[in-house]
Amino acid sequence: MRMFKHKGTVFELDSDGYLLNPKKWSRALAEGIAPELGIAGGLTKEHWDVIDFIRSTFESTGKCPNVFETCRHNNIRRPELKRLFPTGYMRGACKLAGLSYKDAYLGADYMEHSAKDLHAVAQRQEYRIDVRGFLVDPDEWDEHFAAHRAFEMKIPGGKLSKAHWQIIRYLRTEFYKTGKVPTVPEACEANHLELEEFEKLFPDGYHRGAVKIAGLRVR
Repeated sequence: MRMFKHKGTVFELDSDGYLLNPKKWSRALAEGIAPELGIAGGLTKEHWDVIDFIRSTFESTGKCPNVFETCRHNNIRRPELKRLFPTGYMRGACKLAGLSYKDAYLGADYMEHSAKDLHAVAQRQEYRIDVRGFLVDPDEWDEHFAAHRAFEMKIPGGKLSKAHWQIIRYLRTEFYKTGKVPTVPEACEANHLELEEFEKLFPDGYHRGAVKIAGLRVR
C-alpha cells in the first residue's frame, strides 16, 4: 500500500497505484497523480469530461463504464483518448477517476447473449484485432466482444456460462494486476479446475480460446 498526499489530502493506493476505496476519491487525487501518468501541464476540460463521466457512471451503476461507452458519450475517438491518457484507458483515465480493474470486472453478472443481441451490438461497435483474431488493445474489451468470440468458436451451445465468465474475469483481473496473462496451471489452480474440465469449457484451447475471448494475447 502507498500513502499519496496532494493538497492536504491523503489517499491510500494499492501497489499498482489504484485508489483502494473509490468512495474516497476527490479531484485532488486526479490532479496529483496526472504527472505520473504522462500528463504534463495539468488536466484540461477534455480530461475532466472523461473523468467526470466515468465517476458519474460508477456512482449511478456501481460499475466502471467501458471504453466504448466513454468515447461515445464524450464524442471522442480512440487516437484522441490515447493522446489525453497516454497510459491507456484503464491504467490512465480510470485510475485518475479513482477506479480500477476490480470496479470494472469483479462481481459483474454478465447475461447470456442471443444471436439477436449480438447482431444489434455489431451494428454500432467495432473492435481492432490482429491477423490471428486477438484483440489489439485489452482496454477495448467488453462482454459483447467475449460473447461474439464465443459464438464464433467452439464454446458448447455458443454461449458463455457462469463458469466461463469466472475464468474470463480471472484472466482480465490478473492481467491488470500483474501485467501478465496467467499460465494454464495458474488459471486451473485459481479456479479449482482440472485440466480436463478447463478443456471442456474452452475446446479451442487456452490461448486460442480462453485468452482470446478475454481480450488478451500472449506476444
